[in-house]
Parts: sequence; C-alpha cells; structure tokens
Amino acid sequence: MVSHLYQIYQTTWKCLDWVFPPSCSGCGKIGVRWCDTCEASLEILPSPVCRRCGLPLHGKERCPDCAKEVFLFTRASARFVYDGPIKNALHHLKYDNDLGIADILAGKLSDHLQDLEWPIDLVVPVPLGKERRKERGYNQSAMLAYPLAIKLGLKYSSRLLKRIRETGSQVDLTREERRKNVNGAFFVEKGLVEKKVVLVVDDIITTGATMQECARALLDAGAKEVYSLSIARTVKRLYAT
Repeated sequence: MVSHLYQIYQTTWKCLDWVFPPSCSGCGKIGVRWCDTCEASLEILPSPVCRRCGLPLHGKERCPDCAKEVFLFTRASARFVYDGPIKNALHHLKYDNDLGIADILAGKLSDHLQDLEWPIDLVVPVPLGKERRKERGYNQSAMLAYPLAIKLGLKYSSRLLKRIRETGSQVDLTREERRKNVNGAFFVEKGLVEKKVVLVVDDIITTGATMQECARALLDAGAKEVYSLSIARTVKRLYAT
C-alpha cells in the first residue's frame, strides 16, 4: 500500500508538471518527464548476476569483482545498464537540476526492491561532500532514496551517513584509484544504526568502491547488515578495468 506521504509527493510533482510543462529526461520530448519510447528502450541488467555484488556474470562461473575483493555489503543490485536514455536521465538529474526524473526513477527502484525482498530497516543515500553539495544544491542520491523510502513506508535518514572528507570525481579512475579515492571518506556515529539492516542508495554503481566504504562506516557503527541499491550499473567498463 502506497503511503499517504508518497501520494502527496507525487501530487506535488503533477502540479509542477501542469504549471511548468516538462520534457523527457531521456530524449527531450516535450510534455512528459519520461516518454514511452525511452521506457521501451531501457536495458534491464542481464541475468544471471553475482549474488553478492550484482555484476552480470556473462557466462563466467566466478564474479571478477568478488574474485578481487571481499565486499562488506551483504548484497548489491542495480536495475538497468548504464546506457542510452537511462544514462541521459541520470546525467540530467545529476548535473542539470532535472529533479522531476528522480520520482520516475525512484518508482522503478521501489519495484525492484520489492522483487528483491530484502529485510530493510532504514534507507540512506550516499552523501555528498559539503563543497559538492553547495555547488550542486542537492544530493542526487537523496532525490532517489527519499521517494523510495516513503513509497514503501521505510525509515529514512539523509544525515546519518556522513562524508567526512571531500573526494574527487570517480569518473575515469581505475578500480584501485577509485578505492583509494573514497577510502575512509564516510562516517556514522556509533549507536545510530545498532543492529539495523541498512539500505544505501546511489544513482550508479561501477566498481563498488563507494558502497564498500559506506558499508564499512555503517558496520563499524554497529549495523547488522548493509545492502546496496542503484538505478544503473556500468557493465562493459567493469570488465575492461
């Protein structure tokens, strides 16, 4: 059952769409936030996937990510391949203040999470650093995590998981460079997540380095388990690094 708070959230966006006619975040078509053509062209992440990190196995018997690193999160999952309209939509969300698409994408995440049947107690977004947040004005991961949480009636916090040092962009970094870039970048005050199963939400997962460090901070603070959920995952790039 959809929560009353989520119904208000969606009604607000519908009113804004009426006052300020939107354009499709995938292709630019006027009049809709997300058009039928872009919806039909979405590429769902192919099965089978690694049960731990969610990477498509592509006929491999062992996940190449988990062969290189022991992940601290219990499971990670993404819904779509990071390409085409979904790539455009996430770019607009992240860099162009296209906040309306977050409601569409969060709905897809909530459907996926219900299919996964994970035992989640609390939802948190991957936090931005203070400088990045000031520059952008919002956290794109929080724009996905909040409507996901209120739609499913889950507890939500945008302040519990903190980024305690600024980090450079992960774009174009190798796996090892990504790991070093975010090493020790996150913190959770002890006692706030004691024995809780926490879901960390981000827009994209590539190597899992950011989620690994988020999970480390949450587990160090007493979390029982940490799960990771993203709207999209880079696939070809993962096998090339």
